[in-house]
Amino acid sequence: DVIHMMGDKIESKKIAIAADVPTIPGINSPKNAEEIRRWMKEEDVAFPVIIKASSGGGGKGMVKVSSDPEIENALAQARSEGKKSFGNDEVLVEKFIEKGRHIEVQIIADQHGNVIHLYERECTLQRRNQKIIEEAPSPSIDDDIRRSICETAVRLMQKIGYSSAGTVEFLFDSATSRFYFLEVNTRLQVEHGITELVTGVDIVSLMLDVAEGEKLPFAQEDINPNRWALEVRLNAEDPATFSPSFGNISRLHLNLYPGVRVSQGVYEGSDIPPYYDSLIMLLMTSGPDRETAIMKMDSILCRNLRVEGVKTLAPMLLSIIRHEDFISGDFSTRFIEEHMDELVSKFTEDDSEEEALKIARYVAEISALGTPNWI
Repeated sequence: DVIHMMGDKIESKKIAIAADVPTIPGINSPKNAEEIRRWMKEEDVAFPVIIKASSGGGGKGMVKVSSDPEIENALAQARSEGKKSFGNDEVLVEKFIEKGRHIEVQIIADQHGNVIHLYERECTLQRRNQKIIEEAPSPSIDDDIRRSICETAVRLMQKIGYSSAGTVEFLFDSATSRFYFLEVNTRLQVEHGITELVTGVDIVSLMLDVAEGEKLPFAQEDINPNRWALEVRLNAEDPATFSPSFGNISRLHLNLYPGVRVSQGVYEGSDIPPYYDSLIMLLMTSGPDRETAIMKMDSILCRNLRVEGVKTLAPMLLSIIRHEDFISGDFSTRFIEEHMDELVSKFTEDDSEEEALKIARYVAEISALGTPNWI
């Protein structure tokens, strides 16, 4: 019942309001565009707004609306995507936070009423509303906000009687330092690994223990993160366009060293079909501070990873973590949208055939002209 209830954005938002959790101003289940316009006028809400499929997830069924003429088409699109992907065309509309940051709190709860948070993750860097870089802790909030947002997540999970691992997602408005409830993920998320790296807690093992009725073996005060961790999602996509890249992985080489963790579902010789999600590997790094975690990730993406046969996001990910705004921690969910041309300009994608031709031409030149003086 809890999983079904929290899987619906409208119902979960009602529960959040009942638990005194701040939510983004919005309207549930509008019947038509005129109802959206009336709500915006009555509540003095300015564009942009965002229309979301009630049962949506993973960035699907979300359409940003920047002006009045876009409302009808955006409403139809969100409903269509919701129906096609989730079997439900119900939507909600919310004020769009321009400089929002995506902060989520990892929760573990047992069947005896104990609910503990494992602190937060920053998941702001996204493309098409889907995360591609996560880190823990968040570089964008101070200790007071961290305490408040984590306690709010615990209060909500206690309210719904949740047990198991789960995540409460919030949107943090850096302009006002206020945070708002987004949704609850009643499952183990892809990015749980970086929380394990900074807390030393085996979340998967705890999930199994809790499912068997065991009590949590620690209290909240026992959780003391003491490291920084960074994760990138290596997707089989063209880094310049984010379009899927499929085919055979003809070469896969990865050097591992201390402070690096990898979760992968492919190997050299794997076929990447066009039918499924493009994620092929999670790369995680950790260190005593953020600078070290970034430095290790830079080393992997630049010198210690080689994938041939399909394109991956590695060049784009490297451009992002080298960008001055990322390094300073000054970014929002619109970072990639705002810096796309700049990010792409920092890398050049040469496929293996072009590289082979370059080498062949160079060998031919040496054979014909002799070795250059500078070698």
